[in-house]
Amino acid sequence: MKLLNKDFILVLIGQIIFLFGNAIMRFALPLYLLNQTGSAALFGMVSACAFVPMILAAPVGGIFADRVNKRNIMVILDFTTAALTLGFTLVLGRMDLILLILVTLIILYGIQGAYQPAVQASIPVLVPKAQIVQANSMVTLVNSLSSLVGPVIGGAVFGFFGIMPILVVSIICFLASAIMEIFINIPFTPQPNDENIFKMGLNDIKGSFHYMLYEKKIILKGSLLVAAINLLLSSCAMIGLPVIVTQHLGFSASVANSMYGYIEGFMGAGSLAGGILAGVLAKKIGLNKQHIVLLLCGLMFLPMSIVMFFDFGLWISYFTIAISCFLMMALASFFSVQMMAFLQIITPEKMLGEIISCAMCLGMCATPLGQAIYGILYQQFSSYISAIIFVVVVLTSALALGSRKMFITMNVPALTEVSSRQA
Repeated sequence: MKLLNKDFILVLIGQIIFLFGNAIMRFALPLYLLNQTGSAALFGMVSACAFVPMILAAPVGGIFADRVNKRNIMVILDFTTAALTLGFTLVLGRMDLILLILVTLIILYGIQGAYQPAVQASIPVLVPKAQIVQANSMVTLVNSLSSLVGPVIGGAVFGFFGIMPILVVSIICFLASAIMEIFINIPFTPQPNDENIFKMGLNDIKGSFHYMLYEKKIILKGSLLVAAINLLLSSCAMIGLPVIVTQHLGFSASVANSMYGYIEGFMGAGSLAGGILAGVLAKKIGLNKQHIVLLLCGLMFLPMSIVMFFDFGLWISYFTIAISCFLMMALASFFSVQMMAFLQIITPEKMLGEIISCAMCLGMCATPLGQAIYGILYQQFSSYISAIIFVVVVLTSALALGSRKMFITMNVPALTEVSSRQA
């Protein structure tokens, strides 16, 4: 079995198309709401509510990824997303905007939560174990490429032409991805099932958490660490960056949307660079050094705090924020690839989908809380954004340094031994 076999390539291409459409949708809808209302608190609350279904759908997606053909899951969810976007397009302007965007984002995030476990669980089936890190790196590169191109194009189109072209392009992307994925062949062996699906699902979730709690506690610890990072750092970026760029730097309304799109592009480029480095440096920078990666990731917010405190002018502030975001995402992507590969290697194949989804669920569970909190903070303390970001830097740095012992215990040679055994 080769890394670049036909089916794995089709999965990658399908991801590129689907995630591009998804990226411009998830970029444009919250920004459209922020433009129309001007409320950071409302922006944070809607983002938080929309994120919850992604967390709840992840375990469900993991259960189906282990018991249903993964290709069918991806195809059905692609067609469903296309129908959702078409429905939004048809009713836009005919019902309350806040409710419409909230419902659409809830369903969109829920689909994304169910979709990703199927993709991640298909990787060990399609590629040799010795190349799992490289395969994850390629999937991360695809995600990053979509995150880079989607907001940049979406920001430019949205800034000059509004929301409607975004919706049309997204529908085309989702339909194209669904049609192409029909031709993917992912090996699948049905598991025996004598229970109804609800009892089966409950037992699978219980089994997954039992496995993490008693057999592989390191997975639970790692997931809780990711949850804390998402609470402090990721949520701050998700809510803070659009508010800062569109409301505080001094751009005009139409230009601000495009400039925020470019910031998202910088973040996508950083994620792309981090994915490349993860594939190249997997053996040189192991899990025992990931606390340093997290520390540097948090410190990348410090220049943002400085430029928001001192008046360096619009463009110096903007490019400082852009470069900080690039470096932060490069480090975060490097960390994510290493952690996902570790998880895939130490987890039994028959439990892979449900364990990945439960770990993702735990890792994301604090994000909505963080989004809601930061929305309120940016609204109520809009004159103290620099202080908010500085506190985030301090807390994230302390958390990273405190995780050192955990990463040392994770320093099993799983990521390198597999390669040497397969050689």
